[in-house]
Amino acid sequence: MSWLLGAGLLCMAGAVSALEAQGVPGANPNPIHLVRPHTAPLSAMAQLGRQIFNDASLSSSGALSCASCHSADHAYGPPTDEPVMLGGSTLSQQGARAVPSLTYLERQPNFSIGPDKGDDENLVDLAQMAAIAQQAPRAKKIATQSAASAANIVPQGGLFWDGRADTLQDQAQFPLLDRREMDGGSIETVAGKLRHAPYVDSFIGLFGANIFNNPRLLVSEAMFAVARYQLEEPSFHPYSSKFDYWLEGKAQLSASELRGLQLFNDPDKANCAGCHPSSPTRDGLPPLFTDHQYEALGAPRNAALADNHDPSHFDLGACGPQRTDIADQTQYCGMFQTPTLRNAATRRAFFHNGVFRTLQQVLDFYNFRDTNPEKVYPRAADGTVQKYDDLPAKYRANVDVTDPPFDRKAGESPAITAQDEADIIAFLNTLTDGYQPKP
Repeated sequence: MSWLLGAGLLCMAGAVSALEAQGVPGANPNPIHLVRPHTAPLSAMAQLGRQIFNDASLSSSGALSCASCHSADHAYGPPTDEPVMLGGSTLSQQGARAVPSLTYLERQPNFSIGPDKGDDENLVDLAQMAAIAQQAPRAKKIATQSAASAANIVPQGGLFWDGRADTLQDQAQFPLLDRREMDGGSIETVAGKLRHAPYVDSFIGLFGANIFNNPRLLVSEAMFAVARYQLEEPSFHPYSSKFDYWLEGKAQLSASELRGLQLFNDPDKANCAGCHPSSPTRDGLPPLFTDHQYEALGAPRNAALADNHDPSHFDLGACGPQRTDIADQTQYCGMFQTPTLRNAATRRAFFHNGVFRTLQQVLDFYNFRDTNPEKVYPRAADGTVQKYDDLPAKYRANVDVTDPPFDRKAGESPAITAQDEADIIAFLNTLTDGYQPKP
């Protein structure tokens, strides 16, 4: 069944009944072998990166490292329940967005508009692709027809919520210098700290003593080392969830988890797999539970963010304020990259602005946004529901109203029931790493 999850649904009830008759309830009837990343002792470069990743002295406060916001004990995501992390020189500045996990980025594609063109020599630039996209039809994202929507000419790939970095090396440098995060100051300031770090000898051994004469190269190589650490350290991509082992026939899902999986993949119900594909690749790579594409979902405004105290401030994702190179492509305003759902059950801040604190709230948003918007959006003084209140009115046409379950109308029945939501949450919990299969 694992091979059919994204291409067509097997009759779950029949499969489960047959397995129960054989005395193996909840087992995968068609187990496969998953191809996980190769593991080996960390290289000298990655070992240096591990030290830098955990070095709080590079921040202006002396108390914030990469690991402070990307905790190994929390799937390299935030260790707190707050919507955003605090940084800056006194650890009192709110970050602009919810901290994403650093797990499962080893297969992340570069930012592009439209599907990956591979080695095509006739690539067009982002502006040209955006212009083409304005006229191109867009396929619905349906869990059972993922190939059609994969060709949509929309932003996809890159790192951060807006895809503004393509490499882990670049991604590491942004928070290092961001005044609201590690606030490291200038390249020269960071280089000065690296010259006196306890791992100086590692730099010399890898690059020679002359590396300290070039601040820009020194910081660049430091960030490259961090990137190597993320690529080589197995805990950044363990693929050790209960679902992974279920795919391999080494674990059994409960009845609720199985129902949740079915609902997750059912285009007439939750349709989660429309954006979060649950199938392994044809060559056995585990599913990433993201299609890497961007969506404008119209999440409610988060009043807990200091930035939002200014009523004229809006986070427009792909077209600003942090990303500026495609700001004039206003058809993408309000779009953010679809994150992986792996380890989602460990998080306490969901969506780019951290407005939701639980998976229950997230599912309620998907379920009621269009049928019962009063359940997820605030009301104005006159009692009217403020739908899409975190987007300027001129960009609200960008919000997805075609992909199920967002194709429903006010007053219609929601796509799923409360029990369905509970079952989907049970399934999402099977995506948490660290499961120990029985021998």
